[in-house]
Amino acid sequence: MSSTGGTAEAPINLWNLGRVRVLRALTERPRLSRADLVQRTGLARATVGSVVYDLIAANLIRETADTTANGARTGRPPQLLSLNPDAAYALGLDIGHDHVRAMLTDLTGESRWDHSEPLDVDDDPERALGTAAGLVDRAIAEAGVARTDVLGLGLGIACPVGENDDELYADGIMPGWIGHRPADELAELTGLPVRMINDANAGVLAERRFGAARDCANVVYLRLSSGIGAGVVCDGRMLLGHGGLAGELGHVPVEPHGAICRCGNRGCLETVASPAVIADLLSRGRGRDVGVADLPGLLAEGDRGALRAIEDAGEAVGRALVLAVMLLNPELVVVGGDLVTAGEALFEPIRRVVGRNTMGSQNRDLQIVASTLGDSAGVRGAAALVLDTVPEKL
Repeated sequence: MSSTGGTAEAPINLWNLGRVRVLRALTERPRLSRADLVQRTGLARATVGSVVYDLIAANLIRETADTTANGARTGRPPQLLSLNPDAAYALGLDIGHDHVRAMLTDLTGESRWDHSEPLDVDDDPERALGTAAGLVDRAIAEAGVARTDVLGLGLGIACPVGENDDELYADGIMPGWIGHRPADELAELTGLPVRMINDANAGVLAERRFGAARDCANVVYLRLSSGIGAGVVCDGRMLLGHGGLAGELGHVPVEPHGAICRCGNRGCLETVASPAVIADLLSRGRGRDVGVADLPGLLAEGDRGALRAIEDAGEAVGRALVLAVMLLNPELVVVGGDLVTAGEALFEPIRRVVGRNTMGSQNRDLQIVASTLGDSAGVRGAAALVLDTVPEKL
C-alpha cells in the first residue's frame, strides 16, 4: 500500500534494520523480554542488547518489571520491553455514507481522541474532506500533541479502493466522488502522509489487531452498515484481488427479483440487509417513520415485524456468506456494523443458512461472531494502517 503526501525515506542500513526488527516484534507483541526478542528477530543477543539500549535512550521503548513472574523467584524480577505509547501517534479517518469520524491513537492503538460528525457524504466530497481535515486539526489540538509527532493519517472509506490506494471506484457507490483522489486531497489539506483503504478492509485490520480475530490467519469481516462490504484475510495476508476489489459481498445478488441496487444490479445484499433498508421496510408497513436508531428498541420489545425483518436480513446475509465460506474456507467470520445490535435475532439465521448450505468439513469449526470493536472498527483499522509503518518510520 502506497503512501501519499510524505517525503521519500532513506534506505534502511544494517543498523537500522536491527532497530526495525526489534520495533516490529514489539508492535506485534506488546511486552517481550530480551530473550524473546532474540528468538523473534533472529538477531544475536549482543545486537539485541545494543539495539534495545539505543531505543530506550531514544525514548522509543521502555522497560518494566514482569509483575506476573513467579513470586517464588529470588533476585531482580524479569524485565519486559514495550513501545513507549507516547513516542508518536497515528490518526484514523472513517468516511462512511452518512458520517465522518476521526480518531487519534498512541503507538499501542489506544484512543486518545475520538469524534464523529453525521454527514451526507456520497454527493458532497468537498464538504466531507473539509470536515475530515477539520477533525484532524481538532484531534491534534485537543489531545495536546505536536503535529510533528503524528506519523500519518489512515483513511478508510465506504467505497472500493484500487490496489495502489489512490483510486476510488465510485461509480454507482459514491457518485459525487468520481474523479476525486481523497488521499492526495487530504494530504494537501492536512500536511500529513495519507494511506487509503476500503472501510471493510480497515475493519478486518482492526479486528485482527485489536478485536475478535486476533491471531486468526483466515478470517472474513462483514460490515453491515449503510453500505455492506467484506474484508478478507487468507493465510495471514489481506486478499485484495485484481484491482483491489475483492470482498464486495454487499453487491452479491441474493434476491433475483429484488430491488435495483445503486450499483445497477438487482437484488444485491445491500438492498435487503442494510439497516436503512430494514428501517424503510418497517416504516412502509406501519405508515410512520422508523429510523435505524429505533431498531434495537423494537427488537428488545419483541416486535414481530422487526424480528421478521431482521431474520430475513440474516438469511440473506447467510446466503452471501455461503459463497465466501465455500471459496475461502475461513476459520472465523466477524460481523460488524450497525445491525450487530440485533444480536441472536440476526446471528441465528446467518449460522443456520451457512451451516445448511456448506460442507460439514468447512463449517464444522467455523465460528460466526459479533465484532468486539463495534462501530469503531473502521476508524481503528484506518489508524492501524499507519501503526503498521511504525517500525520503519521510528
